[in-house]
Amino acid sequence: MAGGNAGGAARVLFSILGLALALPLLVAGDDPYRFFTWTVTYGDIYPLGVKQQGILINNQFPGPQIEAVTNDNLIINVFNKLNEPFLLSWSGLQQRRNSFEDGVAGTTCPIPPGSNFTYIMQAKDQIGTYYYFPSLAFHKAAGGFGGIRVLSRPQIPVPFPPPAADYTVLIGDWYKANHTDLRYVLDSGVALGFPDGLLINGWGLNGYTFNVQPGRTYRFRITNVGLATSLNIRFQGHTMKLVEVEGSHTMQTTYSSLDVHLGQSYSVLLTADQPGYDYAVVVSTRFTSRIISTTAVLRYANSAGRAPGPLPGGPTIQIDWSLNQARSVRWNLTASGPRPNPQGSYHYGLVPVTWTIRLANSAATIGGKRRYAVNGASYVGPDTPLKVADYYKIGGVFSVGTIADSPPAYGGAAYLRTSVMGASYRDYVEVVFENGEDEVQSWHIDGYAFWVVGMDGGKWSSASRQGYNLRDGVSRYTVQVYPRSWTAIYMPLDNVGMWNVRSENWARQYLGQQFYLRVWTPSTSLRDEYPIPKNALLCGRAAGRRTRPL
Repeated sequence: MAGGNAGGAARVLFSILGLALALPLLVAGDDPYRFFTWTVTYGDIYPLGVKQQGILINNQFPGPQIEAVTNDNLIINVFNKLNEPFLLSWSGLQQRRNSFEDGVAGTTCPIPPGSNFTYIMQAKDQIGTYYYFPSLAFHKAAGGFGGIRVLSRPQIPVPFPPPAADYTVLIGDWYKANHTDLRYVLDSGVALGFPDGLLINGWGLNGYTFNVQPGRTYRFRITNVGLATSLNIRFQGHTMKLVEVEGSHTMQTTYSSLDVHLGQSYSVLLTADQPGYDYAVVVSTRFTSRIISTTAVLRYANSAGRAPGPLPGGPTIQIDWSLNQARSVRWNLTASGPRPNPQGSYHYGLVPVTWTIRLANSAATIGGKRRYAVNGASYVGPDTPLKVADYYKIGGVFSVGTIADSPPAYGGAAYLRTSVMGASYRDYVEVVFENGEDEVQSWHIDGYAFWVVGMDGGKWSSASRQGYNLRDGVSRYTVQVYPRSWTAIYMPLDNVGMWNVRSENWARQYLGQQFYLRVWTPSTSLRDEYPIPKNALLCGRAAGRRTRPL
């Protein structure tokens, strides 16, 4: 449903129900529906004790939690009450056959001020921990993000007992300046500088409390929703048992602290097996010139007050420590995923690779301003979403092949480009992320999960494949690349569409470190890709056109 303000609750409900019934091709009729109505507004927030203009969803910062079950249909009607266009994207939800709903600038027209749009999505064959966020205009620096839980269906076994409670833990760095001021700084070609603090679920120092009962075990779903910084989390006096990473059940390794890079999600189990006190949940920055931290409270029901002893220290700039921890995260081959068959029944390491893509990030100065690039191309968005232009065959918006599949042989100056890489449906690709810079990178690919097969220091070469993990590398959607290092992934291109490949460092993404992967097939079958939604907003050169008939 696209259009202006709603005429009342009954009209909104009627419109949503009518829309869901009108689009049987886009959702599975046998699976449950979950309906959400969200109003996006500005509001005053004080996360670091200073008044700021935040972005609220239904007057909440962070936004409402989405809880779903595998294959649920999610119908989310978003009303934009801001004074500028707005979009939400759904990090980790794969939007199978349906990149029109991905909610990034290259796939979806923004919701104009005073208007609304209804996202129609399905958590198809997925479980796990994800999150949503505003994707345009540096809005993420003002809020508008929240957690997504996709639970297993009752008949699918889960490799651990049900927890006493399931907590979302959104951690991230934060700036005291409004997002409009931060955007102005970036548009001026200047770096943002160091964050002012860290937040846990939207709160600063000791502002948030997790309540536990002695002897019970709890699930904590931890996501780094920040803008610029890798973080480490630990629980005073307690250990964490890792059980899930971004939709994959993992080997249940125990950690005293855990690195969580930008855009990443982890699920851990924590047992309240200590004397009854208030314990600190400590989050601190990693790989930064100075270390900042914050805390939340883990409160026992029988607490006698603050726990004795110092706060637990964590790693600071140690790269090898983090690399070794990352390598220890392994896929649980015998556990069921969203389906009853074991995760390990898909032998990703035995599938022949059809194409190797090498992606190198770089910092650049173009036109006297700071930019970031991938294989020399610094992305600039066109006036029409790429996917919409592709559907209507509108020329002059983008060209396939405007970014190379390997870095320039001899360097060279970066350039501005609406960069789109073409790929064929059902290819099986090896992607190597090469980081020649001195800061950690975090990469995300929309529409896909991929297997992390290797990471190491130095330069990647074909000989690096000898050290790949081709058996139990974890499947996830966001991966880190350490300074002067590389990370390799395997990915089956089984999802037709236009998919954003981006840095999760939000300033780098905003200034060009992203591109789009067009996974294409000549087939027009609905088994391969859905048509444009009937309610799609049309903008730019597609304005005034008609969406498909019902």
